[in-house]
Amino acid sequence: MVGEGIEPGVYPIAKALEIAKEAGLDLVEISPNAEPPVCKVIDYKKFLYDQKKKQKELKAKAAKTVIKEIRFGPQTDDHDFNFKKNHAIKFLQDGSKVKAFVFFKGRSIVFKEQGEILLLRFANELEEYGKAEQLPVLEGKKMIMVIGPRKK
Repeated sequence: MVGEGIEPGVYPIAKALEIAKEAGLDLVEISPNAEPPVCKVIDYKKFLYDQKKKQKELKAKAAKTVIKEIRFGPQTDDHDFNFKKNHAIKFLQDGSKVKAFVFFKGRSIVFKEQGEILLLRFANELEEYGKAEQLPVLEGKKMIMVIGPRKK
């Protein structure tokens, strides 16, 4: 349907509009900065529909990142640590990112070093499943660290 029986070439604007009207289509400016400007005789609604369809396809192909959170206390015990580590391993194997954080309640903020050591130990034990994208950072009462999955 697009450009049926229309010879490609350089036409004055009036002639191009006339050709588009005869064909029952629209004259669409493709590249306005070119000399002379580039136009196409096409069905504009179909053109918009195709563009929308392509954008939707690209959006569907885009990788969706899922972030799972794991919360620790500054005095987290070994059993709890291992339990949460196993969950993190499962999350990383599924392709999700893991956001591990130590939450300091009340005056436990004085144990910042313990929280940082805990997060670094956590990252070290998950080394073969993921790599630390962000080292421990204290934000308010939380010390946060992000671990991303390893590429296969």
